[in-house]
Amino acid sequence: MKVTEHLAKAKNTLISFEIIPPKRGGNIQSLMSVLEDIVKYNPPFIDITSHAAEVMYEETPDGGYRMKVKRKRPGTLGICALIQNKYNIDAVPHVICQGFTREETEDFLIELHYLGIDNVLAIRGDDSGFNKPIKFGRSTNKFAIDLVRQIKDINEGKYIEDSLLDAYSMDFCIGVGGYPEKHFEAPNLKTDIKYTKQKIDAGAEYIVTQMFFDNKKYYQFVDQCRAEGIEVPIIPGLKILTNKSQNAALPKNFFIDVPDELSNEIMEAKPEHVLDIGVEWTYKQVEDLLNHGVPSIHFYIMQKAKPINMLMKKLNI
Repeated sequence: MKVTEHLAKAKNTLISFEIIPPKRGGNIQSLMSVLEDIVKYNPPFIDITSHAAEVMYEETPDGGYRMKVKRKRPGTLGICALIQNKYNIDAVPHVICQGFTREETEDFLIELHYLGIDNVLAIRGDDSGFNKPIKFGRSTNKFAIDLVRQIKDINEGKYIEDSLLDAYSMDFCIGVGGYPEKHFEAPNLKTDIKYTKQKIDAGAEYIVTQMFFDNKKYYQFVDQCRAEGIEVPIIPGLKILTNKSQNAALPKNFFIDVPDELSNEIMEAKPEHVLDIGVEWTYKQVEDLLNHGVPSIHFYIMQKAKPINMLMKKLNI
């Protein structure tokens, strides 16, 4: 079932999750343990992140450096199949621009279709330092809107190879990212929302926001999106702070603010108390969002189930 269908049929706010594949060489059992923990909350869909190859530099015996390109977290496709077939939960794989050609993206979409996967989240992705060169007629999607257009094309039976006769049309439900505190490359929030509107006009059907710790920023973002003519569901994304290092790492890596009250409480707390503080803060966010009747709440849990278990117990879910 499509994400938009889940949202339309829901009588109450839905709860969904986002996980990350293990690192290359990692044990899938650790992720399986997380899945076993979160499926008991009956999520209608679970997102699985995708990761392009990254550039790393190794020192050579002669004191020089050589470039090494490696994909640290393969496995998105396999995890999608696992979630859909073992747990009968809709998988939402992330499809990214960075590090993938349009031809590879088309192949990925075909494989997803064969697995019976109806949903994708189209995002540009983080700069991995490795953008494949355009050669031998191959091309890349530069921005998320280009990716949305490619997925929309394949939904209409339009493939990269124009000469295909009677090409099969697919029917992916396309989600995109939204940024209550604006994308870091946008000059201001208003301009960023205009870019978001362009992705919706290109074929995206719902939005999942970047994590935020101040609900007012989400409500303001929704209001501004509606004023711009964006009518699709806007799902708030939340993350539970679990350790002191995230107090600085999350703003640095995701270009978001941690409110003074939360930041100061974490800085003054003993390390073993930070998780409790993070759960309590997210609990208050969720209660407020539920009172506002949001369509769904999306939790970025990655590979840790303990924080979400603590939160769900507190919410009595």
